Amino acid sequence: MINKNTQQVDLISVCVCTYKRPEMLTSALNALISQKKSESYFFEIIIVDNDFMRSSENTVNEFKNCTSLEIKYDCEPEQNIALARNRAVTNANGNLIAFIDDDEVPIKNWLCELYNTLKRNDADGVLGPVLPYYSDEAPEWIKKCNIIERKRFKTGTLIKSSRDTRTGNVLLVHSLFPEDKVWFDPAFGKTGGEDVDFFKRHLKTGREFVWCDEALAYETIPQDRWKCVYYIKRYFRAGTINGERIAKQNYLVTVRNFFKSMLGVIYWLAKFFFCLPLGKHVWFKAVLKISYFCGGVLSSFGISFLRERD
Repeated sequence: MINKNTQQVDLISVCVCTYKRPEMLTSALNALISQKKSESYFFEIIIVDNDFMRSSENTVNEFKNCTSLEIKYDCEPEQNIALARNRAVTNANGNLIAFIDDDEVPIKNWLCELYNTLKRNDADGVLGPVLPYYSDEAPEWIKKCNIIERKRFKTGTLIKSSRDTRTGNVLLVHSLFPEDKVWFDPAFGKTGGEDVDFFKRHLKTGREFVWCDEALAYETIPQDRWKCVYYIKRYFRAGTINGERIAKQNYLVTVRNFFKSMLGVIYWLAKFFFCLPLGKHVWFKAVLKISYFCGGVLSSFGISFLRERD
């Protein structure tokens, strides 16, 4: 926190982890350096490159030369998103920590909206919505399917479930990152879920997170994510990882998860055939549910594959 003219002014460290997406990072940085200014806080930008080849370093250096904002660049050579996030926090000087993904473009008053909501609610963190952005060439079925859009809430709503959390658009108090604790668990570094695990642990200790629906960010959906197989693998992986987590508990819980997953496969398979005449944007949702529950069935037997992100 900075003391300016005897007034306490907050410092926000905006963290961006990136991996081989310099063009998207350029759009994100353009939006960040154009953020609405405030007398209540300053902000710095922390870029952590998760590519050992440092493919985004030149992009970051170009921005350093054209803005008065403090921009830091660091590299996490091991490809692991949890390690990259941890390195970003280590580089941060702010008493507040913001995260936004390299493929997201926030609106001009994004940071201001998050900050005001944090202060108004005296919360430990604030999350905002991330909306998909498609080019004109994207197929209509994926736009109608809404498989990328997540649940939204009224501003000020208390977030009670870790299922509704993520680090793609969030502002957090620095006290959530004590030096003697694990922040983002590297065990999730290649499978994903390190952010949900982070919030789950803090929710259990009574930390409070609220929603700010005005703090919009737009996620660019590239062409390789217009394909069905991307989402099928994503849901299968989620079902597998959830099944593995359950299998670590006890035998009865594992058996119950197996039968629950089997019933899920049967139910959604029936629904798939029922939805076929309604169009791809309808029946594909059933395919994703089948994929999720298939992952749960196999992981009940200790069979796990497609665990890691592409």
